[in-house]
Amino acid sequence: MCAEHRTNSPDTTAVPGRLRSPGPRSPAEVREAVRHALEEDVRRSGGRDGAGDAVAVGDALLVASELTTNAMLHGGGVTEFEVMLVDREVRLSVSDHSRELPTPAEHPDEPGSMRIGGHGWPIICRLARDITIAELHAGGKRITAVVPLSPRWE
Repeated sequence: MCAEHRTNSPDTTAVPGRLRSPGPRSPAEVREAVRHALEEDVRRSGGRDGAGDAVAVGDALLVASELTTNAMLHGGGVTEFEVMLVDREVRLSVSDHSRELPTPAEHPDEPGSMRIGGHGWPIICRLARDITIAELHAGGKRITAVVPLSPRWE
């Protein structure tokens, strides 16, 4: 598992500046929510600083998709999604029904062979700067990943 912090966490209440929704029906809905949050941030700032580097925005969209897909495939479905922009970072939170920790899939196949599936968690770990897993009092977990809105190589 990648570097992370797991905590017991109370369910959070609404905070200004956050876009929060009940579970999405698809990763495409999550990507649209992230795009909308980025566009709103640009409008609020009067266009200063833009929405971020195109590669970094793509990273945020990919992490949002992978978190959502994993919750749908392995966590019993998404119960809540939240995106928040703070200091040139996108904080993405996805809650699901399962308390089971994510793990990378093990592929006992020949080295170098391509396998379908099992790549989402390693992608999240590679692109996110900080990952936190919190157990929810009502059951399930919330995974929060922070993706910087600047190029990875800076």
